Amino acid sequence: MVQLAVNVVKKLLLLAVLAALVAGLGAYQYFKKWLNEPMIVGNNGLVYELPAGGNLGQVANQLAGLAVLKHPQALVLYARLTGQASVRAGDYRFEPGTTPAELVTLLHTGNVIEYAVAIIEGWTYAEAVEALSRAPRVTSLLHEKPLEEQLALLDLPIEHPEGWFFPDTYHYDGGTTDVEIMRRAYEKMSATLNSLWQERDLALPYKTPYEALIMASIVERETGAAWERQKIAGVFVRRLQQNMRLQTDPTVIYGMGESYQGKISSADLRRNTPYNTYTNHGLTPTPIALPGEGALYASMHPESGQDLYFVAKGDGTHVFSATLDEHNKAVREYQLKRRGDYRSTLRP
Repeated sequence: MVQLAVNVVKKLLLLAVLAALVAGLGAYQYFKKWLNEPMIVGNNGLVYELPAGGNLGQVANQLAGLAVLKHPQALVLYARLTGQASVRAGDYRFEPGTTPAELVTLLHTGNVIEYAVAIIEGWTYAEAVEALSRAPRVTSLLHEKPLEEQLALLDLPIEHPEGWFFPDTYHYDGGTTDVEIMRRAYEKMSATLNSLWQERDLALPYKTPYEALIMASIVERETGAAWERQKIAGVFVRRLQQNMRLQTDPTVIYGMGESYQGKISSADLRRNTPYNTYTNHGLTPTPIALPGEGALYASMHPESGQDLYFVAKGDGTHVFSATLDEHNKAVREYQLKRRGDYRSTLRP
């Protein structure tokens, strides 16, 4: 009788073990199937922001709360078992068809959405800050702050921000601050300026790279035609060398600030501001815009020649003259007799 009872117990234990194995195998098969089934992200996918300091458990619970993901604890377990529990902050796009297994890999490898913003040659510093305030997923810290506060936030070795930020397209992760992007632009401008300064022509009328930066900003604002930059730089260099005023309208416009409404008058040309090169000799106190590499190169490799004057033709280019008589003739032809299709910039 006792032996019969022992046999029954053995059979029951065997059945229990078999049942556990079957259940475990079923759970494993279900788990494996679930890992490779698409999540519910909608027809257009889902953009998800993972903030700095966030972890996979928080992500899983939030996605479960949005009815995107089932079994959040199982997702965390899978990530730990596969060595993918660490995640990178940023914006992620979960495309239709994304599975839980792919989600873990996506978050672990940090395949975040990459945004881009362009800072354009010839913009002012203020225009660049304004553009960054409108750029997608940029955290704006500088916009509408007093200049002194902006300089404190940037924490750069400069006294005035104009001209110091390289025009380029900058790629960034969601949540990046405008301060971070502008620091990158500063580093690129500083490196480019210093590199070109080392290879500059001799006998230039600049004592420092900063003076070359000022000249480059004026050249940048004077022409959009790349092939004219060295010619215009040559005119300005010769005028400086002969102690002639630069007499360039963009400097007057910059000095007018917000009072400029699209036109400058003869009274504006006579009104003395620190930036009016009709009333002051030499370079302006600071750059007047953000120059690109072409203008920087031109300022340090100006074209030689005799020209001391130039005037806009009305198609975005200029006529250059060596004498005042030649210049006045060109002014009469292109400025006093402007055609209806006159324009100050090149056609796109």
